[in-house]
Amino acid sequence: MNEQFLTLEESAQVDAALLSSHEKFLTRLTISSLRLLIHIAASYQVPVEHLTPSQIIAWFEEDSKIRREQGAAAAFLKW
Repeated sequence: MNEQFLTLEESAQVDAALLSSHEKFLTRLTISSLRLLIHIAASYQVPVEHLTPSQIIAWFEEDSKIRREQGAAAAFLKW
């Protein structure tokens, strides 16, 4: 998966959209969030719509733990 969660082509599409700067930011954030939720759901082997807030929090805690213990390169999130 693209570590940026948004391809250059998608970023260009957002830039070309008739949206304010704030709306473009939210659009990029939403696309990236969807990709992250798909990844989290796959790690729990559940459909995205069945993810719970507790699972999302636990996933972030685990990724953070990996970053602390193994370094940033080992974590899924690079930002």
